[in-house]
Amino acid sequence: MIKLERKVEIKRITKETEILLRINYDGSGNNKISTGIGFFDHMLQQISVHGKFDIDIEAKGDLFVDDHHTIEDVGIVLGQSLIKAIGDKKGINRYGYFILPMDDALILESIDICGRPYLNFDVKFIQSSIGTLNTQMIIEFFKAFVNTSGVTLHITKLYGYNDHHVCEAIFKAFAKVLNIATRVTSNDIPSSKGVL
Repeated sequence: MIKLERKVEIKRITKETEILLRINYDGSGNNKISTGIGFFDHMLQQISVHGKFDIDIEAKGDLFVDDHHTIEDVGIVLGQSLIKAIGDKKGINRYGYFILPMDDALILESIDICGRPYLNFDVKFIQSSIGTLNTQMIIEFFKAFVNTSGVTLHITKLYGYNDHHVCEAIFKAFAKVLNIATRVTSNDIPSSKGVL
């Protein structure tokens, strides 16, 4: 495997949020994450640990309103970081897929880093929240990431009744597919068109 150091820093400041993201796509899973939403922090840690990405996120948002702006904007900056890190996409695997079990939950995910944003999110939650995280915001996080990064992402719940397990399996599987797809294994653009 070709070893790189794809380190990116993104800062996003709006009237609703202030977010600083530092990420190394060729890291070892170290992280320091603070968004003010405990369960969301836990999910972002899963991306770091299981994707082997070093991630530092400091997010301050209008949580007195709700968790929407903070979660969506973290998805946006993560998408921006992917575009910046992979550049012309030369040498990346491009595709990644993973089936991840977590107790009762079984999640299937696949990704194509293709420049065409599309999200299929085939998951229904039973609870309205997990901790202080509104479960409606899980799809919004992935929408923000997909629309900003221009990837195609499919997330399907095959089984699962415990929302904590389902959600954690989603984020762990996402970490795995992103790790596989961003891995650099050649010097070629992975497309018959010669461009992505």
